[in-house]
Amino acid sequence: MAQLFEVHPENPQARLLKQAVALLDKGEILAVPTDSSYALVCHLDDKAAADQLRRIRGVDDKHHLTLLCRDLSELAAYARVDNRQYRLLKLGTPGPYTFILEASKEVPRRLSHPARKTIGLRVPQHRVLQELLALHSTPLLATTLIPPDQTGPLNDAADIRKRYEKLVAGVIDAGACPLEPTTVIDLTDMGDGGEPVLVRQGRGKLAALGLSS
Repeated sequence: MAQLFEVHPENPQARLLKQAVALLDKGEILAVPTDSSYALVCHLDDKAAADQLRRIRGVDDKHHLTLLCRDLSELAAYARVDNRQYRLLKLGTPGPYTFILEASKEVPRRLSHPARKTIGLRVPQHRVLQELLALHSTPLLATTLIPPDQTGPLNDAADIRKRYEKLVAGVIDAGACPLEPTTVIDLTDMGDGGEPVLVRQGRGKLAALGLSS
């Protein structure tokens, strides 16, 4: 059965998070809370784990996976970002937004979109997840925890553990998180003078980025 890590939402126990990181380093997959909904995460450089992440979610290689980064400077290391894009990113990080950008050489090619060479990136505003990222020291590969037979994400740790007990190694329980996925915005056209493109309206408000719906 998947291990359950019950942590304090504001002062998570480092001992438990270190145990969770150890599972990630072994190539395992975790279910973790974010500032939008639960997500599935794994080590960025583990191909087998990334393939399993896609299988659990029921998506192919054309579905944008997301890199969860600690801060904007780390995000910028994994994407090609110009001044216009950076200004918009600064407004939305940390927060419930996923930005699609051209992947840098730091991103394994197998993880970027096969045709566009793009990747999703975000900086979550969730204390427990931020602590996990700090202990892990590199971005985590992630996807919103939406079951293949459903349209909405999951956010109850006990239910997630029961449903995915044989598919994930652990579930971090810091209490219920919001039940709404991130807002996804494609910024790649901005590099050629274009405008941001809304891909999915989620928890993040467009007005906070100076954009209109």
